[in-house]
Amino acid sequence: MKFQAIIFDFDGVIVDSEGLANAAMAEVLTGLGCRISGEEAVARYAGLRWRDCHRRIELDFGRSFDSEELGTLVDAAIEAHAGEMPAIDGLEAFLDGQAHRRLAVASSSERAWLDTMLGRLGLAGFFGEHVYSAARIPRGKPHPDVYLHVDEQLRLPSSACLVIEDHPVGAAAGAAAGMTVIGLMAASHIRGGHEERLQAAGAHRCARSYAEVTEILARLEAS
Repeated sequence: MKFQAIIFDFDGVIVDSEGLANAAMAEVLTGLGCRISGEEAVARYAGLRWRDCHRRIELDFGRSFDSEELGTLVDAAIEAHAGEMPAIDGLEAFLDGQAHRRLAVASSSERAWLDTMLGRLGLAGFFGEHVYSAARIPRGKPHPDVYLHVDEQLRLPSSACLVIEDHPVGAAAGAAAGMTVIGLMAASHIRGGHEERLQAAGAHRCARSYAEVTEILARLEAS
């Protein structure tokens, strides 16, 4: 078995949340006088942890915001839509088929969000204690730190880990950690040209569904 572990990003890979979450953030920012659409917010901020997202918002709009206050407003707006965010199609069947591997989450999102949504979706049991957030790690994605941290916890060589990511910053992080990366394009926020951006960032293969991920995984392990 070539891959002993599969490490999943969260938003856009486990839960179809990026579109609604960024639309909610755009509503908050627009209400504060920083006009931006949900589509623009996805393009600018998807894949980033809040610390880096906050910094980019300030640069984009030339304004200072208290990180905690703005984060609380954004979190409340996102939580109001959390019940509308489903698991990515085909995910649970895929997880069922990977019980012989170690499964982990490596996300830019806060740990509280990960735990809440995994519980809400009934998926927490697949990952157990191996749910990790980059929020408290010195460098977020596209740096490899969160993936290297997960690798250390799993006690596996990087070459034994497969990463599934939906965003170029995450693909870059996984590739920089020395892992094989599949870019997943199954979430509702994916638009034209995304495959090319994932590949340019370091994704080794791209898939449009978990059924296709299964096929790619089989080919990789046979090679």
